[in-house]
Amino acid sequence: MSVQIGNIDLGEFPLLLAPMEDVSDPPFRYVCKQNGADMMYTEFISSEGLIRDAAKSRQKLDIFEYERPIGIQIFGSDIDHMREATEIASLAGPDLMDINYGCPVKQVACRGAGASLLQDIDKMVAMTKAVVGATHLPVTVKTRLGWDDSTKNVYEVAERLQDVGIKALTIHGRTRSQMYKGVADWSLIHDIKKNPRIKIPIFGNGDIDSPEKAAEWRMQFEVDGMMIGRAAIGYPWIFREIKHYFKTGEHLDKPTIAERIEVCKTHLQKSMEWKGPRTGIFEMRRHYSNYFKGVPDFKEFRMKLVTAGTVEEIMDILAEVDKKYAFEMA
Repeated sequence: MSVQIGNIDLGEFPLLLAPMEDVSDPPFRYVCKQNGADMMYTEFISSEGLIRDAAKSRQKLDIFEYERPIGIQIFGSDIDHMREATEIASLAGPDLMDINYGCPVKQVACRGAGASLLQDIDKMVAMTKAVVGATHLPVTVKTRLGWDDSTKNVYEVAERLQDVGIKALTIHGRTRSQMYKGVADWSLIHDIKKNPRIKIPIFGNGDIDSPEKAAEWRMQFEVDGMMIGRAAIGYPWIFREIKHYFKTGEHLDKPTIAERIEVCKTHLQKSMEWKGPRTGIFEMRRHYSNYFKGVPDFKEFRMKLVTAGTVEEIMDILAEVDKKYAFEMA
């Protein structure tokens, strides 16, 4: 059975790339798409920023044809501002709009946005209704189990948000107070999926970091698809590895040094195309250590890569890396 969000067909059991601040920009999304992500989201965008026409918020609206289907994710604490931001974001031409009711970080949650709306479900429902009414696009939501252990209210959230028109729900298996600690608990996600009232797709998120776990939890929790976040940072191959494992029950070979270098170069090239050479090179620096995680004695190369100022320098360093490790790790 194909999973549908509005008129978007995501195929059977889609793998979604989570919206991650300072990570899931267009260059990163490009390499994830190449490696099998079925649907992706922008970094979350402040509704206030969009309304004020802040450059940083505006730039996050950039989407490219190769990324489709893609959702723009917004967050905010004011219902009218969320409605207005939805209208602005819809003009950027995404395939869907997504609302963030899951972000646990203080500067979002303590300003009444993100996960803090789990403390005021009536307001969350009113806000969602306003967003649904402000766009012709399907609206989806990402949230958590609840604010803390004593208020795991996502079962009620799922029903009420479906009633006001959302087309899919992604649930991160932690409460806000857990942040990213402890183990994600998918049992409540399973309960929601089994609720006969729920007709929309339910996606699980949290701790999917290997093909075996993805396969095991797919069977155990019966979700419609999975959203992958941190496990994809520096490792876009996770999507193709999970898909291969679903199909064959076998592991794909881990990416070689040559493949890591190739994806690094692609990511850098897309970064420079998007932001220009100077910013593109600078913003790529945060990714090098992730791409070469687990490679022994990489520190010296990492230091060179994060201080290199030109593409030529970076290419020379990557050629050195190839020379050193292709032989050692073969």
